[in-house]
Amino acid sequence: MEKEQGLLLLCSTGLVSVCVAVAGSIGFVGLIVPHLARSLVGMRHDRIIPFCGLLGMLLVILADFVAKNLFAPVEIAAGVVVALIGVPYFIYLLFRSKA
Repeated sequence: MEKEQGLLLLCSTGLVSVCVAVAGSIGFVGLIVPHLARSLVGMRHDRIIPFCGLLGMLLVILADFVAKNLFAPVEIAAGVVVALIGVPYFIYLLFRSKA
């Protein structure tokens, strides 16, 4: 049983690693946006799902705009800006859930 769990954990880690390597760190938006949307809209799924799409779109556009214009003429990746927004928010969520 433990061998199977270890093998499944290894396979799932490999699959997630490949997905992140292909999609890049911009997939971090999929983790940030539902938490933000839930805090803004509430728990009603008929409202939260479309709002997640709109909020995710706005976050990526904002991150791309900041990445291109804030450090001009040098352009940084939009995923870096998303991470700079997302990491402090997840730390906030961590401390809020412990309180």
